[in-house]
Parts: sequence; C-alpha cells; structure tokens
Amino acid sequence: MEVPPMALSGEQWSIAYNDHEATIVGVGGGVRSYTYRGRDVVSTYGDDELAPGWAGHVLAPWPNRVRDGKYSYDGTDYQLPINEVETNSALHGFVAWMDWTAAEVTDTAVTLECRLPARLGYPWALQLRTRWSIGPGGLRAAHTVSNPGTTTAPFGLGTHCYLKAGNLERIGEATLQVPAEKKLELDKQQIPVGETTGEFVEPTALGETVIDDAYGKLSRASDGTAEVRLADPVSGAATVVWMDDAFDWVHIYTSDGLTGERNRAAVAIEPTTCPPNALATGEDLIELSPSEAWFGVWGIRPE
Repeated sequence: MEVPPMALSGEQWSIAYNDHEATIVGVGGGVRSYTYRGRDVVSTYGDDELAPGWAGHVLAPWPNRVRDGKYSYDGTDYQLPINEVETNSALHGFVAWMDWTAAEVTDTAVTLECRLPARLGYPWALQLRTRWSIGPGGLRAAHTVSNPGTTTAPFGLGTHCYLKAGNLERIGEATLQVPAEKKLELDKQQIPVGETTGEFVEPTALGETVIDDAYGKLSRASDGTAEVRLADPVSGAATVVWMDDAFDWVHIYTSDGLTGERNRAAVAIEPTTCPPNALATGEDLIELSPSEAWFGVWGIRPE
C-alpha cells in the first residue's frame, strides 16, 4: 500500500476572518503562521520544516525544564528522558512532537485532539483538546485537558509562539511590557533558585537584553486576564498576548538560541500554568483527578 506524503509539520488547517489568517498544524497541535493585514504576527516556518525552537507548539504534560529529568510524585521516583543535553533537562513534555487530529473544522476555527498514553517516566494518560479560533479580536486558543485514568495525574501546560514586533525585522528596537511582580532567578540548568522583582512592568526597550526567564504574580484586569505587550515604538504597531487566570506564569525568551535570520527576530511569549521544574517542586502543579478536566484560554491580539 502506497503511503501518501506528509509534511514534517503534519496536516494543515487554514482559518481566517477578514484580515486575520492563521495556519494550524497537526504536529504539536499549534500555530505555524498567523498574519494580520499581510504582516506576520508570529514567526512562521515552512510546512515541510521542523518547528524551529518549538515554534507554536503546545507543551504538556509539563512546560519548560525538569532538572535532570527527575521528580517524585505520591512517594514514587520517576526519570524522564533527557532531551536538552546542554542543561541535562527534560524539556517541554511529550505532546509538542505528537500528531494531533482534527475533531471539528470550520472556516474560522479548528479543534484538535491528542491522546497522550502513559509511559515510562510518566505513567498517566491524558486527553488534550485545543480549539483554535480566529475573529475580530485575533487568534484564540482554548485548551482542555482531562484525565481518563484511575489515578490522579500531575501536569502543567504551556505554549510556545514567537511574536513579531510590528514590521521590525529584529527585536532590539522593540519595547516589551510584562505585568509581573516577580522574575525567577535561574541557575546554569535554567532551573529556579530564587526570585527578584520583574523588570518590564512598564514598556522597556529591549536593545541587546537577553531574556530566557519565567515571570509570575501577573497583574490582571477585572476579567482576570493578564497581557504581555511587544511593540514597535515608532509605528505604534503592537502584538499583545493575553491569558486567563488558568495561566499563572509567562516565560519570555528573546530567541537568542535560534540561528540565522531567526536569531533575535521575535520574542517567545509563553503562557504557562507553572514555573520551570514544577514536576519536581510541586509549585503550581495541577493535580488532575480521574474524570476531572482542566480548562484554560489565551490569545494573540495584533494592534
């Protein structure tokens, strides 16, 4: 039987509303491209290309790093696979490189599903569902995670879009605003060892600043949402990432580890439910009972 060819990023679904257009992909269940009035809102990549730097992917059952891949839960020690050799860490979970399938598709929305089976190092099954929708307010992601198993499952979730600052080709001229009271201090393994105050509470020029840090205690509007803003101060064009109160943290990464034209061309603004190493520390770790579901929403709004 002949197997039809498949792009490295998996099946593709295009959704659009007026001047907003996005492409959602099967591998990683995330967003490959998003444009508004013809300009890139996220840093895009080709359909037959591996997502550079986890671009656009959903991160679960943990976002960020677990030190040495080791953690304990309910009295049992576990070892996760090490997939970031330079920090000897287990990075960003499993579902970012799994194939997600479409449960429902319309012109303006696609709902993807992924079943994560139990495995060595993480002996819990999870059912994940993300509804990507596009409208006058931009691109919206609504995540649901349920536990079909018989024991409580620890998990966290994040996402990894790289945002463009208006039409700027490099982020040095951009300003960043992160409404966070605290920033975690990280060691050489990028694992938290302390905390300090957030330094981007007001719009701040990025210049040559290198960021790969987690921010918490987010200031929120009356509806419970927090907003991170990346802007071109000359044109006034901005990209806003908003998140509801299911996401207590946001990780900011200035893409210094990417190569070529992608280096410092965008900022990863990553809503996360927990800080790095949460499986080991338990900080803001979600514990999902059998038949229970977790729900969280975030989005991207170009201005």
